[in-house]
Amino acid sequence: MSAFPPLVLASTSPFRRELLSRLGLPFQVANPEADEASLPDEAPEALALRLSEAKARAVAGRFPGALILGSDQVAICAGRIYGKPGNHANAVAQLRALSGQRVNFFTGLCLFDTRHHTAHLRGVPTWVTFRELTDAQIETYLRREPAYHCAGAAKSEGLGIALIARLEGDDPNALVGLPLIALCDLLQEAGVNVLDAPS
Repeated sequence: MSAFPPLVLASTSPFRRELLSRLGLPFQVANPEADEASLPDEAPEALALRLSEAKARAVAGRFPGALILGSDQVAICAGRIYGKPGNHANAVAQLRALSGQRVNFFTGLCLFDTRHHTAHLRGVPTWVTFRELTDAQIETYLRREPAYHCAGAAKSEGLGIALIARLEGDDPNALVGLPLIALCDLLQEAGVNVLDAPS
């Protein structure tokens, strides 16, 4: 393509913003204000994909001719969804439940092309094995890093990495919430090659 369409990140997360900036593409940020409640009997992976698309579509009307990027992540353990805990008590309960467990942090990614009204979707799993955690360690962690807005109460880009014994996945950025390898694929599908962007 001779011209790169505008790119919009439908997220207020500073971590997703920092990750996207690594690609060297100019982009804007918009607050999607999407309802993140799950539907009855909705599978966790389906929830993450649906919300990633809902976030992108929520801001699409404000940016005609743009590519809108939406992302959402859920933590899944033994078939149960662990979302953002929201407060200290919920965070403690989540970390107690996830202690010593192997957890799928599944990231849904959507690139919505407002030029053609098409949604390009990708799901990226990252398997995390948590260390065995004592109540004292959980309290210390949450006191030092109150990760109440992170799925599973684990902020891996900070002190939360100390909660983790092992990571398995195709993209180290996915756990933070924005799988850049998959994003480059979706941009390519939309006609944008990151390496062709003007410097």
